[in-house]
Amino acid sequence: MEGIEKPLETKEITLSMGPQHPSTHGVLRLVLELDGETVVKCTPYVGYLHRGVEKLAEGMTYMQALPLTDRLDYISSMANNVGYCVAVERLFGIEVPERAKFIRTMVCEMTRISSHIIWIATHALDLGAMTVFLYSFREREWLLDLFEMLCGARLTVSYPRIGGVRNDVSQEFLDSLYKFTEEFPKRIEEYETLIDQNRIWLKRTKGIGVISAEEAINWGLSGPTLRGSGVNYDIRKKFPYDAYDKVEFDVPVGKNGDVYDRYRCRMEELRQSNRIIKQCIEMLPEGPIMAPDAPKFTLPPKDRVLTDMESLIHHFVLITKGPMAAPEGEIYVATEVPKGELGFYIVSDGTGKPYRMRVRAPSFVHASVLPRLCEGSLVADVIANIGTIDIVLGECDR
Repeated sequence: MEGIEKPLETKEITLSMGPQHPSTHGVLRLVLELDGETVVKCTPYVGYLHRGVEKLAEGMTYMQALPLTDRLDYISSMANNVGYCVAVERLFGIEVPERAKFIRTMVCEMTRISSHIIWIATHALDLGAMTVFLYSFREREWLLDLFEMLCGARLTVSYPRIGGVRNDVSQEFLDSLYKFTEEFPKRIEEYETLIDQNRIWLKRTKGIGVISAEEAINWGLSGPTLRGSGVNYDIRKKFPYDAYDKVEFDVPVGKNGDVYDRYRCRMEELRQSNRIIKQCIEMLPEGPIMAPDAPKFTLPPKDRVLTDMESLIHHFVLITKGPMAAPEGEIYVATEVPKGELGFYIVSDGTGKPYRMRVRAPSFVHASVLPRLCEGSLVADVIANIGTIDIVLGECDR
C-alpha cells in the first residue's frame, strides 16, 4: 500500500583491512565481516613477512645467529639480543661479569623507552592525534644518538655478546645518558598534557577492547597488554636476570583491561625505565665486560685478538665453527622485552650449532587475541585494538 515504508534490509559485507594499511603496523591482514559498522567476525592473517629466523639459526653457530635476533622486533633489537644471550649463557653455564650485567640492564631499559615512544607516537597518530608523534620522536632521536655513541649502530645493534657486551661504555656516553634521565620525566608530562584527558582520546580508548584478567592469562598475553588487565606479572621481578634484582622499580598495573589502561601502564613504564637507567649509571661497578674465555665459549677481548696468537685462533674457531663442547640438552629462557615475554627454546645436540631453535614472540601471541577484542565493536575500534597490543610483524612471522 502506498505510504507504508518498506523495512530496511541489511546484509553483511566482507572487508579486507591490510596487509597494505598504515594502521596495521606492518603487513598484517584482517578480514572483517561487517554488519554495518559493527564487526561480526575478525580473522587475522600473518605470513606476509616470513623471515625464517628459526630455521636460519639452526644452520649457524651460536655466535653467528645473534644478529638474526635484531630482526625480530626491530624496534627493540637490544632487548632481543640480551634475551638470546641469556638463553645461550644458561645453556652453557656462563656467568656474566657484574659490569656487563648492569650495562645490559641499562641498554634494555633504553630500548624499552625507545619502543614505547614509537608505540605512543603511532598509536596516537592512528587515533587522530598527530602532535604526540612530533613530540615523542624528539626523544627517540636522542636515544638513537646514544645507541650510535655506544656501539656505532642505531637500529639493529648486535651490541650484547654471549658472556657480556661487545665494548665498554665511555664516560661521555654515561654523562649524556644521565642528562637524558634528568630531562625525560618532563617530556613524558608533555605527552600526557596533549592526550591524557583529551575527550576524543578518552572516547576512543575508555571501555574499548576490554579483556578480563582471567581471559588475558588464558590467551597467553604478557607485558603491558597483560598488566593492563590487572595481572601483576613481570619477568624482571618474578625471574630476574642480569642486574634486575639489584635495582628498584615498580610494576604498573591496570584495573579495567581496556585500551586506556594499557596506555597508562606503558606511560608509567617510561618513568620506571628512566628510574632503572639512572640507578644503573650510579651503581655501575668496575671490572671486565666479558666472561673469562677459559671455557672457550666466549670471545676473547679485541685487544688480545690483535696481539696474541692464541686469542686470535680462539676467536677464529668460535666464529667459524662455534663452541666445540656444547652441553647436550634443551632449555627455555624468557625475558621481559617491551612488548611482553620473549622466550628462546634451544635444543643442543653437542655441536657448535643449535639443533633446534624456536622463538616465543609476544607479537605473535597478541595478534591472535584480535578477534576477541574486535568482534562486536565498531570498525574504528579495530584500529585502537591493533595499536593497544603493540605488535611488530617482524617477530610475528619470524
